[in-house]
Parts: sequence; C-alpha cells; structure tokens
Amino acid sequence: MPVVIETFESEALKGNPLNDPYTRKIPVYLPPSYRRDPGRRYPVVFMLHGFTGNSSMWLNVNSFYQPTVPERFERLVAEKRSGEMILVFVDGYCALGGSQYVNSTATGQYEDYVINELVPFIDGKFPTTARVEERAIAGKSSGGFGAVYLALRHPGVFSAFASHAGDMYFEYCYKQDFPKTVNGLAPYVSTSDPIGAFLGAFAQAEQKGKFIDTLNVLAMAACYSPTPGSRDGFELPFNMRTGEIRPEVWEKWLQFDPVRMLEKPEYLDALKKLKGCYLDAGTRDEFSLHLGARIFTAKAASLGLKVHHEEFDDGHMNINYRYDRSLAYLWQIIGDKPQVSS
Repeated sequence: MPVVIETFESEALKGNPLNDPYTRKIPVYLPPSYRRDPGRRYPVVFMLHGFTGNSSMWLNVNSFYQPTVPERFERLVAEKRSGEMILVFVDGYCALGGSQYVNSTATGQYEDYVINELVPFIDGKFPTTARVEERAIAGKSSGGFGAVYLALRHPGVFSAFASHAGDMYFEYCYKQDFPKTVNGLAPYVSTSDPIGAFLGAFAQAEQKGKFIDTLNVLAMAACYSPTPGSRDGFELPFNMRTGEIRPEVWEKWLQFDPVRMLEKPEYLDALKKLKGCYLDAGTRDEFSLHLGARIFTAKAASLGLKVHHEEFDDGHMNINYRYDRSLAYLWQIIGDKPQVSS
C-alpha cells in the first residue's frame, strides 16, 4: 500500500494561540500505478479526521483487524468500484481536541492552512490533475462538518464533498452537551479561572474519558465564538454556573451551522456550483446527526438542489466502512469519466 508521509510546515499555523505545532505529518496515499506510469495524473480527495483525531489515525490497524481507509480504498479500486485517486490525510488536531478546520483567533488559521497551503502544496508535489473539477473533500463527524463547510466556502477549490455524520443542525448535536459541560465545570467555577482549571485537570488526568463531553464544548466555543482579548480567548454560549443560554453567543455558533449556511446567498450559490454532495449518518447516531443530515437534504431540496443522502443502521462510532460508499461516489463525480449518481 503506497503511503508516503509528508512533513509540512505551515505558515498559517505559526504563532497559533494554543502553541500547537505548525509542522504537521500529512500521509498521502498514492495509487498503485503511480510508479509504473509517471506521466499519469490523478483526481485527489482531501480527507478530514474527526474530533480528537489526527492524521496518523488513518493508518492505524483497528480492532478485529478491520482495514484502514487507504486499504479500503485500494480494495475498491481492485474490485473496480472506483478508479485510482490520490488521498490526502489532513492533520487538523489542536490542543483542545480539534479545530473544525475553521479560522479562529482562539485556535489558529486552519481554514487558511488547508485551502491556501495544503492544496497548492499537494498539487505541486504530487501528480494531481490540479483541476477543481477533479478535487474533492471528505470526512466524518467534525471532519464531515469541515468537508461541507470548506466546500461551501470554496467552490473554486473543491467540486464535491462527502460528509459522514457531519456536525450540523447545532440545536440537536451540541445543545445536549451544554448541561453536561455545566456539570463538568462545576468543580472549578469558584476558582478565578474555571476553564483554565478544568483544562489543567484534564491535562493531568490519566483517564480522560470523563472530560471529553466538556472538552468538546470548549473546543467548539474556541472555534465558533472566539473572543480576542478575553481571558480564555472564547465565550461559552451559556452561563457556566446556571446553564442559561446566552443568545448572542449561541447565534455566533449558528452562523457556522451548514443548515443555516444554506440561508445565505453566497453558500447557496456555492452548493449550486458543486458537482457532487454526499451526506450519510447512522439512524442510531448518538448526536442526532442523522437528523441534521435529513434537515440539510430537505432544505437543499426545497431550494431545488439535490444532495445524495443515505442512512444506515448504526451509531456514530467506528463507521469507517462507510468510506466504501463515499469514495466510490466521489470517483463517479471527479474521476476520469465522471458519472453523476443520484
């Protein structure tokens, strides 16, 4: 399986407020014919990991020896369900668990890192076609959000996206964790810096699982409601002591919601320009992201736009097998002889 690991130095991430590394490891899957046919050029898919993930996770052997995503894709090609493509595994990790691939004064310029740096770097280093018509973006969970978000904001960079259980319809997928976060911060509320105290306890904990719900909300706040000059660098969309929603901050979050983005003409126009839009989620998704996908699809349909939408009997975790579906779909859109599927 030909995967090379590129060490990429990002100017956009230099000086980021969390002091995260600006040099990232970027695995790149190269097709079997890459070395045999040096004159050939390939479509490319940028792959975005989910919250708490990183770029190396794509190469990890899973429980019960389930194939990695590069191995899955190689099997798709061998079975002629897809043609050959280059896959680029982006590193969007930050100290709070994830960057959502957005620009934020509280986490760093991750959108710029992907769009302005990684895309041209890959086109310059590897034999991509370097054509928007043959470039797509895909991901799961936070990566699924990032795929939709970046495709809607940059239809001149990507011509298609695939989102597996991507964060959307924030009223369902995030609000359920607000009371958990109030409880998670409760031991620290009486301190002079509750969030700093929580993050300190998280850093020291050997078992971090019980902190993840709270950490997730803090990370989303850093991405969606950054506040330059404030103590924490961001605002929470609720009162951390009482839990009461702060509408003015919550509205900042909603501006990032892919469902709400369709209400803005520039993003609606972007969706019209895209050649392929793939959404799926399990009907037992613990964050109700199957409902978000339904709402996004229905809203697009009401505006006269078609989104390829699928559901399956599963939850949110361990669904990498769904890339068998999305990568085959993306090949039909951006491959050598694209055929748009319904």
